[in-house]
Amino acid sequence: MNKYLRLVLDREFRFSVLTARGFYRNMPDEELYRYKYKLSYGTELNLEHPKGFSEKLMWLKLHDRKPIYTTLVDKYAVRQYVAEKIGDEYLIPLLGGPWKSFEEIDFGSLPQQFVLKCTHDSGSVIACRDKYSFDIEDARRRLNRRLKRNYYYGNREWPYKDVPPRIIAEAYLCRPEDSISIPMNGEGISPDTIQQQLGLLDYRFMCFNGRVRALFLNIGVIDGKGHTTENCYSNIYDRQFNLLPVRETDPNYPMPILKPENFETMVQLAEELSRGFPLLRVDLYNISGKIKFGELTFYHNGGLANTFDPPQWDEIFGSWIELPEFSESPGTSDESKHKKAPAL
Repeated sequence: MNKYLRLVLDREFRFSVLTARGFYRNMPDEELYRYKYKLSYGTELNLEHPKGFSEKLMWLKLHDRKPIYTTLVDKYAVRQYVAEKIGDEYLIPLLGGPWKSFEEIDFGSLPQQFVLKCTHDSGSVIACRDKYSFDIEDARRRLNRRLKRNYYYGNREWPYKDVPPRIIAEAYLCRPEDSISIPMNGEGISPDTIQQQLGLLDYRFMCFNGRVRALFLNIGVIDGKGHTTENCYSNIYDRQFNLLPVRETDPNYPMPILKPENFETMVQLAEELSRGFPLLRVDLYNISGKIKFGELTFYHNGGLANTFDPPQWDEIFGSWIELPEFSESPGTSDESKHKKAPAL
């Protein structure tokens, strides 16, 4: 459907676009959460007695607000936290920045391959595989647009609100260079073989109070320009790398995937980084046995796009979240409970 036609016909899409651009910024958080949740799932948001995964994520967005969260979603500032917790050898090498504007970037100092990303949002990643054919003007347009937008307004993920908008350059993580490996004994396909074919695997460890309970493995989901690829899959595993009987949005990979030899190390690193938080998603990469840190995420899909098949897994994942106790919500007010949602 044409984007502009969708803006007219799709109320959920229209509201998402307008909120991301700062419309309704005066709407109290609780009111916006309730309205967007109803648009996304078709049911009322139960913040008084939340049970499901998505409901508890919305509760955490409203109630659990520690200043350190802003540091941990900052793609530049989080590097110090990671270095102190698990060591800087797990960081992707920093090549430059942070820069407040695209014009500050000295491309002459960057190597043949690099990655540019904004520090204040999610998904603004531009990979350069060949500097001589790199479209600088396209990168300028896209990153400058991102720098002007406060990612917080889209789903009111409050940790992003005060992150300074900047750009950094990191080393380009290459696909494995070894020859394509052959599945052994018919047991499955190696992760590096998949990475040679479809790009880097995104290991998203779901950590509940510092313990990995599930791995959401994204396969071929995002290309170098941040776009969804044609061949995208998603497998969900337990902490022993056993495939769980649940899907989220994308289909499972058609072949069994072999467990990485250093998988237990990845679990240990994720748990070290997530200790002390009710729920924290720790994203890691694993290329030819070398583990690198990706990012930390407090609210998987913003809490507004988590559709599990079969649906009972929403409550299973939700049962693993132990909500902390607070005397009152910092993100709500009496006034917010009486305002009406916008007519769109």
